[in-house]
Amino acid sequence: MCNNQQAAYSALEALPMGWVGEILDEELVASPRPAPGQARAAFMLGVELGERLDPRRGGSGRWCFLRAPELRLGRDVLVPDLAGWRRDRLTEAPTPDEPFLTLAPDWICEVLTPSTAALDRTRKLPAYARAGVSHVWLVDPAARTLEVFQRVKRGWLLVDTSEGDAIVRAEPFTSHPLELSSLWMPTESFLELVR
Repeated sequence: MCNNQQAAYSALEALPMGWVGEILDEELVASPRPAPGQARAAFMLGVELGERLDPRRGGSGRWCFLRAPELRLGRDVLVPDLAGWRRDRLTEAPTPDEPFLTLAPDWICEVLTPSTAALDRTRKLPAYARAGVSHVWLVDPAARTLEVFQRVKRGWLLVDTSEGDAIVRAEPFTSHPLELSSLWMPTESFLELVR
């Protein structure tokens, strides 16, 4: 490990609580934790996919999903909002003591925020392509959109864009319809919902 990378790892471990640290091209990038709208979108997407595809929730059992895993993919340390691995690629369970994974996911979802959208698009997408991730979803709760990307030889191909309350069948989960409206913060005020 070179001195720049060691310094970046040290800085990553020293970040204050409430910050997400990632290392891209040996540079530490820190972002605040997501706001409620982004947190809801990631949580609800995990619930929707988990119930259909994770065996512990009665799903088909073909996928394993994790929320905000630390991925060490080559020189990069990345923390996507959601990641999924096809079960047939997971030949053995991750070690419980390891705080990170080194096997690239098959699918990643990044939930865009104003402070992370440029990073997700310009730096993390190429890093995911280098690592061999097959599909990336970009969810934007503010615009209420879903962009679906598939990795091709030269990077990423945008294969679908959906918005609003559409019901989508998006790669790589085309056999499972997803109601986008379930991802968005309800239009009623949050306080009315919890009363």
